[in-house]
Amino acid sequence: MPSASSASSDSDRPAPSSVWRDSDFRRLWAGQTVSQLGEHTGLVVLPLLAVLTLDASAAQLGVLRAVGQAPVLLLALFVGAWVDRWRTRTVLVLTDIGRTLALGAAALACFFGLLGLPALLLTAFVVGALSVFFDVAYQASLVRLVRPEQLVRGNSALEGSRSAAQIGGPALGGALVSLLSAPAAVASGAVCFALSFLSIRRIQRAESAPVHLERPGRVWRRIHEGLRFVVRDTTLRAVCLASAAFQFSFAATMTVYLLFLPRDLHLSASQVGLVLAATGPGALLGSVLAARLPGRFGYGPVLVAAAALGDGVFLCVPALHGSTAVTVPVLVAANLVFGAGGQLVNVAVMAVRQTVTPDGLQGRAAATITFVGMGMSPLGSLLGGFLAETWGPRAGLLATAAGMMLSPLVMISSPLAHLGRTLSAESR
Repeated sequence: MPSASSASSDSDRPAPSSVWRDSDFRRLWAGQTVSQLGEHTGLVVLPLLAVLTLDASAAQLGVLRAVGQAPVLLLALFVGAWVDRWRTRTVLVLTDIGRTLALGAAALACFFGLLGLPALLLTAFVVGALSVFFDVAYQASLVRLVRPEQLVRGNSALEGSRSAAQIGGPALGGALVSLLSAPAAVASGAVCFALSFLSIRRIQRAESAPVHLERPGRVWRRIHEGLRFVVRDTTLRAVCLASAAFQFSFAATMTVYLLFLPRDLHLSASQVGLVLAATGPGALLGSVLAARLPGRFGYGPVLVAAAALGDGVFLCVPALHGSTAVTVPVLVAANLVFGAGGQLVNVAVMAVRQTVTPDGLQGRAAATITFVGMGMSPLGSLLGGFLAETWGPRAGLLATAAGMMLSPLVMISSPLAHLGRTLSAESR
């Protein structure tokens, strides 16, 4: 049941034939694309600066990544309640401004030689906190811009833009750290967020006026409504569990991976960027397949197969040895497969969530799933740093990659595996 405070009227929505005919959707898409580019650039720049410039240990790298991910655990539930009461355009614009200022200040600190590990930790936390607001708001914004039957195509376009950012972000981040100055590497993210601000601020579709002031008890009640809805819905509950299993193990894996590539396989920063960027073309392929495969084979089979293939490929990585002429192409192929499988899962799961969730609960449902899933990431990053420190990167990578297989196992034993070729509110 749509909420009067969050749902646009049908007359305000674009014609059902194509989401691309709506200029506001194009502005959201463009802003989200460049924002994701800035975010994925930062995900490589900050850890590589810590490892290659500040000579951070495995434990310190785990702490850095955990600090950047901690805002999900601390803020996601509150953000969901707040976003459902605010204009999503306002949230997106303000978060872009904040991230621009945060990375701009970090770039200046780096230029004057003041960007040590404490400053990196502060920057990672601020950018991570604002990214929680942005990510919840743009998902809720899509529901208010397009018709229900356009959600899969709209999600495919937005996830495709995230994939394009995955192509450029890691490669740009690795190249900037390797070839240019550290301040330029950090400033590149600020430029991306500034461009996102310029695009999203041009969205013209009016949203209903939100309530700015709310008693704390009311906020907690709205959070409880979102939690209760997700817990009682068997499909969304399975999404939460599968997401938590994946995000915990993936955060641990990536912490070890960012140490394994330069220190065990002796890849340069630009080669690390190339390897990580290979996830992007795979994700673009996954976005294309996500618009076709679920309708042909069913959402359930596609979800399980994509998760098992995409996550399982990392089990091969710890066995790599030898020259970069051999390891780099293999790593590129592995990341390509991972990107395709992960993107199929992302698009399909988002379509499932948005279909079974009423408009007035979209922000809180997204935030609840983000809280349960991404909230496990800080713990995973700390575990990854601990395993790399005590067992070594190679053994730690094998252990964390094996943990990623928990996600498809959860899907197999849940209602997600039985979803058919079409989705409806009754899918739950």
